[in-house]
Amino acid sequence: MAATLAIDPSAARIAAACDGARRRLERDLHDGAQQRLVALSLRLRLLATRVAPGSEAEQLVGSAQEELAEALKELRDLAHGLHPATLNDHGLPAALRSLAARATLPVELDVALDDRPDEAVEVAAYYVVSECLTNVAKYARAGRATVTVAEEAGELVAEVADDGIGGASLAKGSGLQGLADRVGALGGRLTVESAAGEGTVVEARIPLRLLNR
Repeated sequence: MAATLAIDPSAARIAAACDGARRRLERDLHDGAQQRLVALSLRLRLLATRVAPGSEAEQLVGSAQEELAEALKELRDLAHGLHPATLNDHGLPAALRSLAARATLPVELDVALDDRPDEAVEVAAYYVVSECLTNVAKYARAGRATVTVAEEAGELVAEVADDGIGGASLAKGSGLQGLADRVGALGGRLTVESAAGEGTVVEARIPLRLLNR
């Protein structure tokens, strides 16, 4: 069964403002807190060369280095989740390749775009694929997933399919409702086909060019 949601196009301004704030926060995290932690890591590495081997001080420095490394990883994961730098710098195909490479199950990826779509369209498509792959890994019990992104009749069409147990729904709070809101805010639509035992297909259709914004 397919479910479709349409949102008042005026909501696009809200989505754009949220994406802008997300990018600024990601930049602040990278240029501020992350750089300070990297500098602290270098100082700890230097300190480690000046303490006696096997001493309590060496153990404390080593423990501090491990904690700092974990903090840096968590900060980078947070910044990445806010707005992927690869998407900004290299476009949607590269960002989706990175997603597929990090997935916990095999992902077949096919992206065919003639030109870069509007930024808000790229961001929405990225989060559709990201959220869907996360859902597949968590809930679908799937062996593999397929991601297809293409242009069709002036729209970007992003589809994520899996061979799992099915049963996904916009009403189940799996994050699909949020994706439908984001896509709808750009004048697009999200459909979900997920019969029990037959896998799930999520398709987003978004206008490639956003007018009157």
